[in-house]
Amino acid sequence: MHTSTEPDLRHHGDAEVRGGGAELTDLAVNVRSGTPPVWLRERLVASLDGLAAYPDGRAARRAVAARHGLPEERVLLTAGAAEAFVLLARALEVRRPVVVHPQFTEPEAALRDAGHTVERVLLDPENGFRLDPRAVPGDADLVVVGNPTNPTSVLHPAQSLAQLARPGRTLVVDEAFMDAVPGEEESLASRTDLPGLIVLRSLTKTWGLAGLRIGYVLASPGTIARLERAQPLWPVSTPALAAAEVCSAAPALAEATSAAHRIAIDRAYLEGRLAKFTEVSVCGPAAGPFLLLRLPDAAAVRSRLRGLGFAVRRGDTFPGLGPDYLRLAVRDRATTDRFTEALATALADR
Repeated sequence: MHTSTEPDLRHHGDAEVRGGGAELTDLAVNVRSGTPPVWLRERLVASLDGLAAYPDGRAARRAVAARHGLPEERVLLTAGAAEAFVLLARALEVRRPVVVHPQFTEPEAALRDAGHTVERVLLDPENGFRLDPRAVPGDADLVVVGNPTNPTSVLHPAQSLAQLARPGRTLVVDEAFMDAVPGEEESLASRTDLPGLIVLRSLTKTWGLAGLRIGYVLASPGTIARLERAQPLWPVSTPALAAAEVCSAAPALAEATSAAHRIAIDRAYLEGRLAKFTEVSVCGPAAGPFLLLRLPDAAAVRSRLRGLGFAVRRGDTFPGLGPDYLRLAVRDRATTDRFTEALATALADR
């Protein structure tokens, strides 16, 4: 276990289900269960016939641009959103980068690896981890924030995020989970009027493609060109490009919308079951496909849950959280029922 007072920024949910955790019911990773769907698997298999040729991303880039109503020069395809964080850290010249926490830790880790000194804005749990734009230093020239935020599941109003945009500043909004929000009403993905805006998207969560690595960047043409120069040649594989193209088409978008509504229903059911535990607090209102829980002795409860067959995500590796937090992926009702029974046992065992 990580024992330093500094959070382990390189710990991610997949560590909970590797090796001896492979047989556990996975509530630690936020990839939608039952994915990828059959039609997407078939498209990926068909793409293998083209592996002898170098990847050609033009069709996928057009599809992503059309999906967001943007010109192609505002789109950059990447090997997952994680690659985009590395590109930003290496390609952008910044003096005072600020990361709004708690959130996905890879942006800060990438900035540090690139030699930057990173400042943190820690959101207040007493305020539901909601963003007050005034908390961000006015002279910060790079601001990174997630929406909806991993791990808090908070959906920040687009208006609040827009207040962070200004000339001379790069505003990075990580929307990796936005397609799990019905309607995506707080998305900034299609905005072109905000100076310095960069929006990151991932296709790995909704479509079950974490092992394929596919995401994209939406930004001004100049920023896209700068990031593209920092990429290696052919950074996105042919199967990943096929996934980006088909997952940006109308039938896939309709399926994603349906899945988002189903996730919202399943999340409400999970919240209802958790409400019966007086010692468990659920951070909310939640908007993502996961919940952040606060409970005493969370580390011990997490260990007991593993013994009962469930992997959940520890929260103490996120700056701004601590040892009393756990993150829990939203699953179907049957899984929720089994989990809450195990949670009752884990809490009673204390």
